[in-house]
Amino acid sequence: MVFSSVVFLSLFFPFFLLLYFLSRSITLKNTVLVIFSIIFYAWGEPVWVVLLLFSGCMDYINGRIIERHRGRPAAKAALLMSVIVNLGILALFKYSGFFVDNVNNLLGISLSFPRFVLPVGISFYTFQTLTYTIDVYWDKIKPQRSLLNYLTYLTMFPQLVAGPIVRYADIEGRLEERKITKEGVSAGITRFACGLGKKVILANAAGSAAATIMDGNPDLLSGTGAWLGILLYGFQVYFDFSGYSDMAIGMGKMLGFDYKENFDYPFTAKSVREFWRRWHMSLSTFFRDYVYIPLGGNRRHQLFNLFVVWFLTGLWHGADWNHVLWGLYYLVFLILEKYALGKLLDKIPALFRHLYALIAVTFGWTLFYFDDLGSSFRYIKACLFMNGVTDYLSGSVFISRLFLIALLILACTTLPKRIAARLTPKAGPLVPLFNTLVIAGSYILIVAQNYNPFLYYKF
Repeated sequence: MVFSSVVFLSLFFPFFLLLYFLSRSITLKNTVLVIFSIIFYAWGEPVWVVLLLFSGCMDYINGRIIERHRGRPAAKAALLMSVIVNLGILALFKYSGFFVDNVNNLLGISLSFPRFVLPVGISFYTFQTLTYTIDVYWDKIKPQRSLLNYLTYLTMFPQLVAGPIVRYADIEGRLEERKITKEGVSAGITRFACGLGKKVILANAAGSAAATIMDGNPDLLSGTGAWLGILLYGFQVYFDFSGYSDMAIGMGKMLGFDYKENFDYPFTAKSVREFWRRWHMSLSTFFRDYVYIPLGGNRRHQLFNLFVVWFLTGLWHGADWNHVLWGLYYLVFLILEKYALGKLLDKIPALFRHLYALIAVTFGWTLFYFDDLGSSFRYIKACLFMNGVTDYLSGSVFISRLFLIALLILACTTLPKRIAARLTPKAGPLVPLFNTLVIAGSYILIVAQNYNPFLYYKF
């Protein structure tokens, strides 16, 4: 089940809220949240709920063992079990096919191996449960004594399948005591409405236009058309993922939780480094705190540590060489900015730094969109204007979507937020009307359109 669906908006979420708000105790609220989270996750593929609950119960026990045997071999054994089993499950379901294919190609053999359907959101909840056991081992948090409360943390549906990656320390206190306030519910509804509008109105429209260009023959695509298509796809990824994050944060507020921000207007960045400080921040901080710093961070082997982080960042996004190269592509820019371009960028006017970052990031989507290197390289060839400058298809898409493109560009900036901040004190009563119009308009589009992809299902 996804947030931008008729079933979720019409039945699941309203019925859940009714039971949740009627529950008087925290225990009852957590019970309702866990049950509905399991139903939410099991809606499309019920068998994989077993994996989710297995990881949750295992790490609940591992956390208790680490605390009881702190400083002794049993604590380290529990941590190793958590890391090995969780990453092993992730590797089996997400990366085994990629590994077998590469072994076959390298050795010229035909090794067969079962192909698994990827459980939705497995990368998100795997990282989330790992942060818990690692933080308990590092004595940053105390283990949760209630299995119900731990499952509430791990399975809560607002952020289960598409993040943000929530750390236990961020919501520890709210698992046992939280208040549902009118202000929190109101702010949550507004945030949810904005996220739903991002996803359904902006991301879907951008994705449909991008597919019109990018799903054709790259060899017949002009340079202008190639850049237009990949720019629209970049908008789709941003509004799709940030829209889901906004909906998650909004639902969290309605339920009494405060999730950290996951996006901070990344397309306003003036460098690639700044872009990644603003994009998918929960993933970036995960790799920083649990991979980069433990490897040595800036203290030793910095280039190697950066390589590992960006190799894993690419691999996390997709089990193929396209996504690995996509991660390493950004590694090159980050190293250049750190050792060569940093001082130069500081001297360049802000507008040109914006353009530099936008071009670099947009060009990177050529590796992210396709599943094979051959298609990516053919599209890159078009981006380099090796097939000509203009073509009829891209011109037609540009003219017919001119208003959409302008809206996408505007929505990437902080201008709408600043305008809303000025208008809200004076036009507060209009906020519910705005929310109603956005949710109703999105609902109509969901019913009327067939194009409603969920880009992060494979993560």
